[in-house]
Amino acid sequence: MTATTTESTEKTGARTSEAAELIAGARERIDALDDRIIGLMQERMAVSAVIQKERIASGGRRVNLSREMEVLAHYRDALGKPGTTLAMTLLELCRGKI
Repeated sequence: MTATTTESTEKTGARTSEAAELIAGARERIDALDDRIIGLMQERMAVSAVIQKERIASGGRRVNLSREMEVLAHYRDALGKPGTTLAMTLLELCRGKI
């Protein structure tokens, strides 16, 4: 094995250079997806802020619990029980703690 191959397999945990190459490429794709997810979350946070501002300005409450229940159900239906946890985190990021 060359030094580059050894470094690549150690970094990825793979046992062959072929597997290390595949893993490295897949990790690059995951990193790109994570960047897109973060961007979408930031966009969602901005839209949520607009909704909260308008709701409060019109005399409503900052949080609409029935809407949050819809969001929780949507994530749970799509992703199972961990989806509920993910949705709770997303809601907290968007509206803060209740």
